Amino acid sequence: MKLDDVQRIAHLSSLELSQAEAEAVLPQLQAVFALVEEMQAVDTSGLAPLAHPILFLRDLAQPLRPDAVTESDHRAENMQSAPAEQEGYFLVPRVIE
Repeated sequence: MKLDDVQRIAHLSSLELSQAEAEAVLPQLQAVFALVEEMQAVDTSGLAPLAHPILFLRDLAQPLRPDAVTESDHRAENMQSAPAEQEGYFLVPRVIE
């Protein structure tokens, strides 16, 4: 990676970098790309993708609760206190003309 690459990336990102800023960013970008290359070198064939990275640590992963109804329908009771309702919905004053 060269300074020209940093300026091209900055342009694509709609950033304006001075020459000094580009020189300061260059080693950081080189480190990021080196890390990406190192990660791509790891053989991941045969591994199933994770839905979330924390799932790798099974002890820390929070199991999902079952999707089950836990409360009954209280719509009729809740609508009794409504000053105005229509077809089971609260009516409120219009605030936008």
